[in-house]
Amino acid sequence: MSEPILLNVEHDTRYVYSAPVELAQHLAYLRPLEDEHQKLEVFEMGVEPVPAQHASSRDVFGNSRAYFTVTARHEALHVWAKSRVAVLPRYAALRPEATPAWEAVRDRLHYAAGAPYEPASEFVAPSPYVPRLRELAEYAAVDFTPGRPLAEAAVALMQRIHAEFSYSSEATEVNTPVIDAFRQKRGVCQDFAQVMIGGLRGLGLAARYVSGYLLTEPLPGEAKLQGADASHAWVAVYCPDSGLPADWLELDPTNDMLPACSHVRLAVGRDYGDVTPLRGVIRGGGDDHTLAVRVHTERLV
Repeated sequence: MSEPILLNVEHDTRYVYSAPVELAQHLAYLRPLEDEHQKLEVFEMGVEPVPAQHASSRDVFGNSRAYFTVTARHEALHVWAKSRVAVLPRYAALRPEATPAWEAVRDRLHYAAGAPYEPASEFVAPSPYVPRLRELAEYAAVDFTPGRPLAEAAVALMQRIHAEFSYSSEATEVNTPVIDAFRQKRGVCQDFAQVMIGGLRGLGLAARYVSGYLLTEPLPGEAKLQGADASHAWVAVYCPDSGLPADWLELDPTNDMLPACSHVRLAVGRDYGDVTPLRGVIRGGGDDHTLAVRVHTERLV
């Protein structure tokens, strides 16, 4: 096994409100995932003003989530997280042409009375940000020809989305419907990922949303990646019997690549709504606020 690459991640979020906030409840997904290919060596998180309550737990998908309550009257909120992560390549031995036919995996995910429960099947169903849409299924079906190996078809779909869509931070917002991003063929990583997820699910396959980070400055010999100065998002498709980590293959349609040592995985869910880095409810705050988010990921020499 190759030596891991050490990455430092800093995620800084600041809200400034137009009027004082009297009470705030927030939920944060800022602690990176851990498995045999990604080890979390250091993690720190801070909140200002100091919360009256600050705790963490695991959600239904196994992600670490922090929740905190600020009872002090405040006109600004600052949330920061710092991580040091050791990352190893995940797909160096992948042979897309040797993976199962996509129809076999689809059929395995179908409900059948008396058959064993397949946990991945929950990622076949539509979700709030990714409803079931015929247009997305028809778009994906071009690459999923009869009998084609699943990973080979998924890579082809990823490549086509990358080629046919334009990255534009001005084209969409967090709540832009996925069908709008699809029809205009423009958007950001969230849109690229959710278009691909919608297409895969429309064919009966299990696909999930992966949130995380990219290296701000690329590894030697590599081009700078799209989305490197903010939180990033990509896709994982269920591909069993292929020798993959936990049977999931991750694909980054924004950058046309299989995530490797430039990607830090933060959380997985059905769509963006499950793994929003920071969200909450407040009492007060006025009619307006400003938000500033800074993300920086660097390699440790």
